[in-house]
Amino acid sequence: MDGRQLNLLNIGLMLISCIAAFIIPFELFLFSYAILGPLHYLTEISWLHQRNYFIKGKYDFIWLLLLTSFTTLANLGYHQFHKVSMIAPFLALFSSAAFYFIKDWYLKAIAILIVFISAFSINNTSFNLIFFLIFLPTIIHVFIFTGSFIFYGALKSKSVTGIISLVVFILCAFSFFYIAPESYSYQIGDYIKNTYKDFAIVNHYLINLFNLSEIKKFDQQALPIIFNSSGGIMVMRFIAFAYTYHYLNWFSKTSIIKWHLVDRRYLIATLTLWILSITVYAYDYHTGLKFLFFLSFLHVFLEFPLNIKTFVETGKEIKGYFFMKSLSKK
Repeated sequence: MDGRQLNLLNIGLMLISCIAAFIIPFELFLFSYAILGPLHYLTEISWLHQRNYFIKGKYDFIWLLLLTSFTTLANLGYHQFHKVSMIAPFLALFSSAAFYFIKDWYLKAIAILIVFISAFSINNTSFNLIFFLIFLPTIIHVFIFTGSFIFYGALKSKSVTGIISLVVFILCAFSFFYIAPESYSYQIGDYIKNTYKDFAIVNHYLINLFNLSEIKKFDQQALPIIFNSSGGIMVMRFIAFAYTYHYLNWFSKTSIIKWHLVDRRYLIATLTLWILSITVYAYDYHTGLKFLFFLSFLHVFLEFPLNIKTFVETGKEIKGYFFMKSLSKK
């Protein structure tokens, strides 16, 4: 599949994700997270491992593995790891920057120490809570970083269809906030509400961020706004689209994943774990979240160096474009 065909495929996947998000946002998210999510974690971690996670040190990724482990233990109720888990996303992001840019181990050690001190200085701030703990592992990972990949790909290939795919991606996102949900009756069942509660804090902060309603505190009184209000449905459509397309975008890149070249034993192990994950989710969704928590956070943390690389390379492409444009004027 060439670049043009891949871009057209992704435009189709965006539109499918967008339409489904308009119709059944809560159901779509829960389906995508449980079915597509685990296979995405497993295949992307394997792909990143083959490329040494885009970092210079062979064993730097172990630090990101430890941060994920501490966060998982805190999520399982081991309160002694709570303080570390509160700063883990901050540590993972800026440690990844150090791993990406710095080769010498002693300079990396100094950088990590500075990052650690900085992390504790913002630990109890609302910015750390909202940006690093709530948005970074969720909506920034699935929407902002996905958009950055699309943008970089379009710049690098100088493809018209690549630019069109970026425009469609942005228009889909904006459409959820311009087309009112009152145009049809959308009822959410009790099972969906009870299952989605574990994710609802993201909706709470997005609703406040976009000033769609006023939710002063995330509690039982906030849930009717999240599930039933116009602003709540708008935000849920956006989240469902972002997650669903994030997964579909990854699976569309067959030339990157190269399924046909994956070792058969690893492929069998991956599919076995994927089927097991789906089985756990089908048995009890909340148990599935705990079962997959480690992998879900691990793939986010391990992707940070790639995210940084994408922004750096995008900057180079933009700089190169303006440089060539200035030369053409001379």
